[in-house]
Amino acid sequence: MFIYTIRRLNLFLITMVILTLIGFSILRLDQTSLWNSQPFWTGWFIYLDNLLSGNLGLSQSGEPVLFEVLGVFPATLELCFFAFTLSLIAGIPLGTLAGVKRGRLIDTAISSIALLGYSIPLFWLAVLLIMLFSQQLGWLPVAGRYSLLYEIDHVTGVALFDVMLSDKPYRSEALIDVIRHLVLPTLVLAMAPTTEVIRLTRASVAEVMNQNFIKVAQTKGLSMFEIILRHVLKNAIPPIIPKLGMQFSTMMTFAMLTESIFNWPGIGRWLLNAIAEQNYVAIQAGVITVGSFILIANILSDLAGAAVNPLVRKEWYAIK
Repeated sequence: MFIYTIRRLNLFLITMVILTLIGFSILRLDQTSLWNSQPFWTGWFIYLDNLLSGNLGLSQSGEPVLFEVLGVFPATLELCFFAFTLSLIAGIPLGTLAGVKRGRLIDTAISSIALLGYSIPLFWLAVLLIMLFSQQLGWLPVAGRYSLLYEIDHVTGVALFDVMLSDKPYRSEALIDVIRHLVLPTLVLAMAPTTEVIRLTRASVAEVMNQNFIKVAQTKGLSMFEIILRHVLKNAIPPIIPKLGMQFSTMMTFAMLTESIFNWPGIGRWLLNAIAEQNYVAIQAGVITVGSFILIANILSDLAGAAVNPLVRKEWYAIK
């Protein structure tokens, strides 16, 4: 496990170096930038030193861009976390059911619904949900993170935590309001990852169901529920853990569009505004931040998958 971890960290460092080259190249797109007044590699080393010290540059207002990133990135993490949690809660049981009942009607129904959900454009799904739950039924708000009626102090950047830490007399009402604003963006963002979780779980469960130890468990008189809990999930989930981590990374891309539709004050909407304004300092800061987070999420999922699945480490050692 130690050697496997070292190799994954080496890949992480190499990818991070490439990412910094991309970020530095974005800064040099601005012809008036001071980064164009010096040789590429000399400027890159200076840029790398600034990154290591936490300096992402200055915004157009003269304030450090790092403060802006820290102000918007927690909102994106909050949205992605709940969407990813929802995709696991819905996707793993449905995928398990489809894998156990492979080839039957329920498997066909679940797979068809998953394919349909994956094929629906994200912006179209968002418009449909807004028309139904916001305009027709009036159950949920159209956009935003919470109503302007409530004043929530920015402590952690995560609205749910900030409301809980607040000592305002309307804390309970504000908490309900934050949850109501969170529902629609979470449903939209969770759609595509949920379908992928269903597909991955179904394939893994179907493969495990064909193993001999499952047949032995059936001959011992164990119920299907006990077989699934004791044997199927135990062997089907570990191989897909690294792939689940990749789904969380993909959410960061989908979050940019979701935040724009629902006016969610996250880094996706902030980065799109920076692109529209040709603010190259903010663009490179967003690229470095999002790219670093995606790399960290991927390496953590790989390490978690290797920790619970020794076959992954053996396959890595076999490739030399």
